[in-house]
Amino acid sequence: MQRLFHRDTVSGDLRGGVIALGNFDGFHRGHQAVVGRAVQHAHDDDRPVIVATFDPHPVRHFQPDAPPFRLTTLDQREELFKEAGADAMMVFAFDDELASTSAEDFVEEILLRRFGVAGIVTGNDFVFGKGRKGDVVMLADYAKSRGFFTEIAAPVTEDEYVISSSRIRAALKAGDCETAAHLLTRPFTIEGVVEHGAKQGRELGYPTANIRLGSYIRPKYGIYAVRGRLPDGRTLNGAANLGIRPSFDPPTELLEPHFFDFTGDLYGQTIAVELVSFIREEAKFDDLDALKVQMAEDCAEAERRLTRHVL
Repeated sequence: MQRLFHRDTVSGDLRGGVIALGNFDGFHRGHQAVVGRAVQHAHDDDRPVIVATFDPHPVRHFQPDAPPFRLTTLDQREELFKEAGADAMMVFAFDDELASTSAEDFVEEILLRRFGVAGIVTGNDFVFGKGRKGDVVMLADYAKSRGFFTEIAAPVTEDEYVISSSRIRAALKAGDCETAAHLLTRPFTIEGVVEHGAKQGRELGYPTANIRLGSYIRPKYGIYAVRGRLPDGRTLNGAANLGIRPSFDPPTELLEPHFFDFTGDLYGQTIAVELVSFIREEAKFDDLDALKVQMAEDCAEAERRLTRHVL
């Protein structure tokens, strides 16, 4: 799996490929359908498959003060694209230069001259170029005149609603991990480096792995049943606080998973934490004894819920 960048010229075995065009944040069931069609076309014609994504997201470029909203990191997307059958990931670095590129140049200079595409698959709402002037109709017109093919994948719907990143974000903000996982086809997962903290969890008998939330969307603050995926391949069940820890000063926004029956040092390691089920909202306790009692109850409830969610 190779990582390419839109300013580079694609050469060798990857030139003349089929590219799935989109942002694909979250890589939910609708995105998977787009990439699946690109993979099918590529296999039929014995061509490579490239999946595009934008990093940073265009929204971040035009609205730099927007609250965090990402469902995946770039590294997570790369792994997901690989699992879907892609040979490479194309990263469009969205900056002033790309934002000012005309729709015509986006096709002629980037897709055709730099990438040498043979085919493009995208969703019906994909737009591109300065002022969002380019759309799927323009792509189809170019395809006819310039000798490549396009396919516009139909939206994936369920219960008459289109599966979208917006629906997934809304579910996460409501603490509805199950709906988010259903739409994503996997639990929403936060990946990050374990940092040293104040060791307050250890002092209470519940050591935690502290992870910054970074650019991820902020799910509903509270206590979650979680699964951790370690670099060595181990999977651990646990309970986590996601939020600002109102019982401690100063308030610090963190994801703090406590893994059951785990002893060891995770500091400096990159781990993945799946949010399996929301248990309760954050609360401030009058004393540490009351907090310890609640933590024991939370861990017991997390274990019960995790037994109902098989790996």
